[in-house]
Amino acid sequence: MSPTVPDTAPSGHIPGTRRRRPHAPAAVPPRVLRGLRLAAPALGAFLAVRLSGLLFLVLWAHRRHHGVWAMIATEWDSRWYLGIAAHGYTHELGTLYDANNLAFFPLYPMLVRAVAVVTPGSRASTGLGVAVVASLLAAWGVFAVGERLHGRRVGILLTTLWAAFPVGLVEWMTYTESLFCALTAWTLHALLGRHWVWAGVGACLAGLTRPTGIAVAAAVTVAALLSLRRGFSLRALAGALLAPLGWCAYITWVGLRLRRWDGYFAVQRLWHNELDGGHETLRRLRELFGQQSRPELFLVMVTLTMLSAAVLFAVSARDRQPLPLLVFTGVLLTIVVASGGVYFPRARFLLPAFPLLLPIALHLSRASLRQRALILTAAVAGSAYWGAYMLLVWPSAP
Repeated sequence: MSPTVPDTAPSGHIPGTRRRRPHAPAAVPPRVLRGLRLAAPALGAFLAVRLSGLLFLVLWAHRRHHGVWAMIATEWDSRWYLGIAAHGYTHELGTLYDANNLAFFPLYPMLVRAVAVVTPGSRASTGLGVAVVASLLAAWGVFAVGERLHGRRVGILLTTLWAAFPVGLVEWMTYTESLFCALTAWTLHALLGRHWVWAGVGACLAGLTRPTGIAVAAAVTVAALLSLRRGFSLRALAGALLAPLGWCAYITWVGLRLRRWDGYFAVQRLWHNELDGGHETLRRLRELFGQQSRPELFLVMVTLTMLSAAVLFAVSARDRQPLPLLVFTGVLLTIVVASGGVYFPRARFLLPAFPLLLPIALHLSRASLRQRALILTAAVAGSAYWGAYMLLVWPSAP
């Protein structure tokens, strides 16, 4: 007589055998969770700096009876990105100055357009949300680079210093800086780990985000090609080839759209943006410090930021920073200093150059608690002031 199966046995289960539990889908990979736990203090510091700056802006704006939303979400370059997200790019070069939206790279506005399809609210709120999320990813990436090179304390300090950049408020505006910084930080982190393909993909996306994405591509290409001296690697070669594709693809696309090989550069000329070897920078330095008795305070800050970046690059080179970091910051700094274009946004253009802050982070990691607190407090207070000044007093774009 055959044995009977108990009524309590589930269908398909053989009594006496161990039943396997169904695997629940993992929402977040364990490696990512470990990385988040490691970066939590840095992300907390980043949020504290950004929220303090935003609070200072709100209080100052309230005293001046000025709204905050429009300033951070819909003015200046934000209008261009939101316009591209809504209507796409123009087909003509035109002759008007500062009027052609082909000067703005596509990844951020296209991302805003895609996210706006599945989220409520206006494109402006979507664009700001994308920037805020990207800023957190950027802060995580900045921490990851600092932690990989010098440990957790330096990673936290580096993130805090980057958050307290004089014009760090743009990290929470409808601008491309947060997305570009996130792609830059994680690309450099991938390079430090010799993950060539991921670095190439990151550089490719950075090249679709801002013109200075070519600096990220240079870092990847140089590091990957130099690694081939130690032996051929298909992954390194793939990374080197992928890195400049985003930047080159957009430049080529603009040329085809305008039916002229120099289409993108013609657009930049209409925005007064050309490389002149630094003549405009030197002219501005002479003007600010040798001719004007009362120079504009915001331009003084921009100039001091550029000069500090140059000094910090020299210190970084002396400290023998990893080559990818030096190539990236060196190319970015050269582009900013050698530009003959508008002068006032150059502090903002240097925001992605966070590796330049590593010497300061290292010094603070060895300093006394009192000295560290004083310097960080001054940096955070200065960032809050300059961010609010940039939007409430300075009459032009950030």
